[in-house]
Amino acid sequence: MSGHIGTIEVHKPSGIPLLRMFSRRWILATVLVLAATAVMVRLGIWQLDRLAQRRVFNARVQAQMAQPVLDLTSTTLGADLTSMEYRAVTVRGTYDFDQQVALRNQVKDNEPGVSLFTPLKIQGTDTYILVERGWVPGIEANPVGWRTYDKPGMIEVSGIIRRSQSKPDFGRRADPIPTPGEEPLRLWYFANVEAIGRQLHYKLLPAYVQQAPDPAWTGLPYPSLPELDLTEGPHQSYALQWFSFAAVLLFGYPFFIRKREGAG
Repeated sequence: MSGHIGTIEVHKPSGIPLLRMFSRRWILATVLVLAATAVMVRLGIWQLDRLAQRRVFNARVQAQMAQPVLDLTSTTLGADLTSMEYRAVTVRGTYDFDQQVALRNQVKDNEPGVSLFTPLKIQGTDTYILVERGWVPGIEANPVGWRTYDKPGMIEVSGIIRRSQSKPDFGRRADPIPTPGEEPLRLWYFANVEAIGRQLHYKLLPAYVQQAPDPAWTGLPYPSLPELDLTEGPHQSYALQWFSFAAVLLFGYPFFIRKREGAG
């Protein structure tokens, strides 16, 4: 009697159970993959948050730019100027050059200088507002030299309303806040209107005016307005990229394990 013993074929499972990812062999790699995926997702959410903030900023700026020019006089002093940033404004008055200050590290055409901020007494009132008159060249620590650019008498200024900066931008130094009795601080790193007002003996409005260029004026100070980018920027595409990277890593990882297990 003859018999035939057949061969038994053993097939590896075609799939990798989810628990295999957490085996001793793969646990460290799994933890790293999950951590990297979480970071990528968080970066995508951060980009969406920045997109939302930018949309809010753009809408606020466009709404103010669409408003009629604000004539800042005794009858409009009660307006909430801090909510009107980038709205066009005109104001008349006389400058107090003895109390002007300047922003450091201002550059025009690769030439260093400062931007002069001069208190303007609003016509018919006892109230002042800071005016950023523009860039001047030269050594920063020479406030006496700024008097070269005085414009005495009644002045009419056209420009836009700007908010005070209560903290420095990223990478910029903070200014020391003067206390009563101290020597006034003439050179500042950013336009902190409230802090500048503490060293004055009169009322200063909480916002300032950034003077617009005048085609008829070719001298100094050299005024300029910010170049605003009111697009949505690349934040949405960056968010999609981060989410895509996270998806590829998370869903591709099991296939990587399957390939390695099959090779083993």
